[in-house]
Amino acid sequence: MYFMKKTISIVLLFFILGSIGYFVSQKSSTSETEVTDTTVVADITTDANTNETDVTKDESITRIGASVEGRDINAYHYGTGDTELLFVGGIHGGYSWNTVLVAYELMDYLEANPTVIPKNVKVTVIPVLNPDGLNTVIGTDGRFSKADVPTSFEDTIPGRFNARDVDLNRNFDCEWQPSSKWQSTTVSGGTETFSEPETQAIRDYVGVNQPEAVVVWYSAAGGVFASSCRNGVSIETNTLTNTYADASGYQAYEEFDFYEITGDMVNWLAKNNIPAISVLLSDHQSTEWEKNKKGIEAVFNLYAN
Repeated sequence: MYFMKKTISIVLLFFILGSIGYFVSQKSSTSETEVTDTTVVADITTDANTNETDVTKDESITRIGASVEGRDINAYHYGTGDTELLFVGGIHGGYSWNTVLVAYELMDYLEANPTVIPKNVKVTVIPVLNPDGLNTVIGTDGRFSKADVPTSFEDTIPGRFNARDVDLNRNFDCEWQPSSKWQSTTVSGGTETFSEPETQAIRDYVGVNQPEAVVVWYSAAGGVFASSCRNGVSIETNTLTNTYADASGYQAYEEFDFYEITGDMVNWLAKNNIPAISVLLSDHQSTEWEKNKKGIEAVFNLYAN
């Protein structure tokens, strides 16, 4: 009996020791798993940081608003200086589609040649201020080629206006009128100043960022036109006008007086003491990039420290 009890005790001892060993083994295995899971978490954190970096890169693009039909209006930024120079295309959408292409050419040029931007300068390009009008003619509100444009000039005319048939360049706060003129045609200037989301977008962007100077492309008359809200051309605007004109080869004008206009964008900028010029391309088919590149570079040099 004594021997049997002793045998049972030994068996129980081995069983207890075995259980302890199994528990320790499992604990070790769990710890290894936890280490592995920590590594996975670290990888996820690294990926999250990578995504955060991508977001930082996206800071070179600002969505400044949307059109009547909800299309984004984007501003693209180049350089990191405190002096902002703003270039705007496509205010007349598909009617002046070549002003959109010249803006994209500028963006491509800055991407390929970032050192042309002075260190104290930031260049902002809004290639399409009227994306609905561009879409009406081209079928897109983004990048396109000349081959995408209708061959008939008459087919581009509806694209001059936004989706509410307002001429955006008659909707700004300088001598605004609800009924305005485009050549001999009566056009809508909107129900009030800045009644349109597109003009509100540029108004708000300018109000917050206060660019040092603004260049807006139009077509077609072939010239550089100074701005004023019937209060005379400022010295700064006059310098900007002549700088762009002399370098590009376009003729300089103190004002656009081919016919009376109201609610004009660059004149509104002048009213707010921001030097601004209208650069009118010579026709409705070409971007005249080489001429405009020289004008742009001259403006860069004008504002370089």
